[in-house]
Amino acid sequence: MSGTAIIDQQSVPRRAAVVHPLWLRVLHWVNAFAMVVMIGSGWQIYNASPLFDFSFSRSITIGGWLGGALQWHFAAMWLLAINGVLYLLLGIITGRFRDKLWPISAAGIGHDLRQALSFKLSHADLSRYNQVQKLLYAGVIIAGIIAVLSGMSLWKPVQWQTLTALFGGYDAARYVHFFAMTAICGFLVIHIVLALLVPRALRAIIIGR
Repeated sequence: MSGTAIIDQQSVPRRAAVVHPLWLRVLHWVNAFAMVVMIGSGWQIYNASPLFDFSFSRSITIGGWLGGALQWHFAAMWLLAINGVLYLLLGIITGRFRDKLWPISAAGIGHDLRQALSFKLSHADLSRYNQVQKLLYAGVIIAGIIAVLSGMSLWKPVQWQTLTALFGGYDAARYVHFFAMTAICGFLVIHIVLALLVPRALRAIIIGR
């Protein structure tokens, strides 16, 4: 045998493949922090001039009052905007959006939704998104873009008057911004519930595997 040990390759545990690259994990958690601040401060801003016959409890808002909430909101806005641009650019350049979010079909969404509701949808391969995941991730990206654009029209309605006009005016832009935020909140609830139901998914977005 010439003194060289022969190692049974099958006995050596394989290292799990990387599900989420480092850049994605970093941007994900920065985005999560920015979104929490944006939503919490946004609810406090909403309370100053409610659109509907309800207000958010101060226990879940950030800023304490309108001026404080605006400061938190604008600070998180820049963090979210820079982080979001990086996420979109890297998602396009690396081909991740193409590989993970395409194709999406109505038939596929219907099938995977029925499987999910009957608790038969497999999560064995975390590197592959099912049709419902594709729809949710694509949808929240669109909702995020709408939230940013409508927020810009509310922040600088005179400087961005063309953008404000596209939303139907300042008052209409407030409703668009609110419903975009609501859609994002809905996504976050589903996202967190699924992470708790599939702990491997939470582990993957922390350590990548």
